[in-house]
Amino acid sequence: MYNIKLGKSELIVPTVAIGCMRIAEMNDKKISEFIDTALSYGANFFDHADIYGRGKCEEVFGKAIKNFKREDIIIQTKCGIVPGKMFDFSYEHIISSVEGSLKRLGTDYIDVLLLHRPDALMEPEEVAHAFSKLKNSGKVRHFGVSNQNPHQMMLLQKYLDMPICANQLQFGIMHAPMIQSNINVNMYNDSAVNRDGGVLDFCRLNDITIQPWSPMQYGFFEGCFVDNDKFPELNKSMQILADKYGVSKTTIAIAWILRHPAKMQPVTGTTNSTRLKDSLRATEINITREEWYELYMKAGNILP
Repeated sequence: MYNIKLGKSELIVPTVAIGCMRIAEMNDKKISEFIDTALSYGANFFDHADIYGRGKCEEVFGKAIKNFKREDIIIQTKCGIVPGKMFDFSYEHIISSVEGSLKRLGTDYIDVLLLHRPDALMEPEEVAHAFSKLKNSGKVRHFGVSNQNPHQMMLLQKYLDMPICANQLQFGIMHAPMIQSNINVNMYNDSAVNRDGGVLDFCRLNDITIQPWSPMQYGFFEGCFVDNDKFPELNKSMQILADKYGVSKTTIAIAWILRHPAKMQPVTGTTNSTRLKDSLRATEINITREEWYELYMKAGNILP
């Protein structure tokens, strides 16, 4: 496992982040094994959100890390979603959400706080006030966003006195619109449609780390494409590469993301120890340019 710098911050993080969205129903033993597996690979960056398991994910994780030194664990969490009702970036909601996360996690501070989904009613001055209060109090050390386009980030950054360090975006072999639009510039085809305002290049230009979420999913939580009969050609190519490098297809799927020069930090979504190990092994291999493009095309994309 090698490390990268998270945006413009001084925080050095593992190349792969450990997603904790599905740990709520795990028993204490399984959660300990899950954390131990990650740490054995040097993956000490754990991604949460206040809505995961309606708060239970943070709670069970907080109990599980009591025997670890806090400084050995990097905790990221997200706020801003009121499930089924609204998105809320108000000062009051951000502050109360962080207080709740701190209590459930059993910690005095959060390393990274992300705004979860864009709030159409966001007042950037209000967000900036909340961020400054949290930073000055030592309760949050770094700040970022999730699922935001360049202009949304620019508007927010105008009022912040700290850099946006990360942006979580859905990305993987079967969900790559930010790649498609960059390849199909000025073309009359669906792949040329710019759906995110050029967020990939914007983040690279402004040193904002992209954290791909659901890297194994196709569509919007429609399922995993690995070993899925719907994608025989892609899985065949992935298996050939898996055999070549002596790894699994899961490893190849993460390695495809890491091969991109943007220095992304993919977020795993599995609670299975074997698949977690396979994901983390992606840092051990470096697929070729030709192999990267082959997987891109086997996913149904064409080159203009």
